[in-house]
Amino acid sequence: MLLAACGSEEKEKGNAEGDSGETNYGEEIDYTITGIEPGAGITVATEKAIEEYDSLSGWELEQSSTAAMVTELEEAIASESPIIVTGWNPHWKFAKFDNLKYLEDPKGIYGDVEVIKSLARKGLEEDKPNAYKLIDQFEWSVEDMEGIMYEASESGKEVAEVAKQWVKDNPDKVEAWTEGVEDVDGVEFELVSTPWDSERASANVVAEVMRQKGFEVTITPVDVAVMFEAVANGDGDATLAAWMPATHKDFYEKFKDNFEDLGANLEGAKIGLVVPDYMDIDSIEDIQAK
Repeated sequence: MLLAACGSEEKEKGNAEGDSGETNYGEEIDYTITGIEPGAGITVATEKAIEEYDSLSGWELEQSSTAAMVTELEEAIASESPIIVTGWNPHWKFAKFDNLKYLEDPKGIYGDVEVIKSLARKGLEEDKPNAYKLIDQFEWSVEDMEGIMYEASESGKEVAEVAKQWVKDNPDKVEAWTEGVEDVDGVEFELVSTPWDSERASANVVAEVMRQKGFEVTITPVDVAVMFEAVANGDGDATLAAWMPATHKDFYEKFKDNFEDLGANLEGAKIGLVVPDYMDIDSIEDIQAK
């Protein structure tokens, strides 16, 4: 009976730690990556990663919402439990939690450091030159965007309200964006964006600045594919939310001949799989297949 018990205990230890003696986090989190909305660029990339990495064989991506993902992450960190989430910068979770790390991506599925680009519909410069100039001159930092997102999250205020205050508090940056931009009288302008906090931050900041210059601005949040299509078809005037070169590559390539690329408005963006640093893994290849 003693030998049988020891054998059973050893077997359970082997299952928990894996054949190499390392902790098998997959068993503890049911071989599930906690993700966000279907159709998001990082969702598409993670589905590809599951196909490409042997270490993710048998794993599943739980698609939910950004809010649900953050809630699960917060609960896991509170109990120091393992969790793997789809992550990206800029996002306020990196300001809230100082113990997060990206897993290395040897196959480059998630790309390297990214930029967020501004795209304009064809003919915008001729139709609305002052709007075009302002959008073209808009640029800010990861810290700027994350600061707005974190403040909105912690205070419970709407992103639009926090963005309006940010504009008041950063006159030097606003001055650079509006250099040479003339005031207008009620010119309508539609910003097409995605419904995530990062894009809410950029869209609301620019919308506030444009309103101060006399524009009537509408922000239309849509799915990523619809965002690119709307700008390409001229249904929207511009977007500030094109993550390149990897995250939105497929959408960009599909419509690239039908919009104008105004370049990066933010540099240093990143996407990938994220874990708390108390988990003893550093690479996607450190994960154990099911």
